[in-house]
Amino acid sequence: QVQLVESGGGLVQAGGSLRLSCAASGRTFSSYAMGWFRQAPGKEREFVAAISWSGGSTYYSDSVKGRFTISRNNAKNTVYLQMNSLKPEDTAVYYCAAFSVDEGDYAALSEFEYDYWGQGTRVTVSS
Repeated sequence: QVQLVESGGGLVQAGGSLRLSCAASGRTFSSYAMGWFRQAPGKEREFVAAISWSGGSTYYSDSVKGRFTISRNNAKNTVYLQMNSLKPEDTAVYYCAAFSVDEGDYAALSEFEYDYWGQGTRVTVSS
């Protein structure tokens, strides 16, 4: 069982930066692949970024590639999402998610692969 708590959201002007954090409980964090998803008002939840348990593999949606960076610190049971050059269309509630990996070093882009979810942190980008 993993519990996830996001932090770091807030209000920022377009072009600014924010760093989201997701703190995980449990002693087996290093065996979990992690992902960030977001849901804008009136829209479905969408994939943003994901990282394998080792950090060796990362994945990004086309809309954030080159602007966002996902990373993790297994010693601190934390995954991060550094968001730069923010745009108004990045406004959403951002969710951290996790699933256990038995073999291989990979993550997933589909929300249906993830078993554990945080409560979300709101990001608002003003124009």
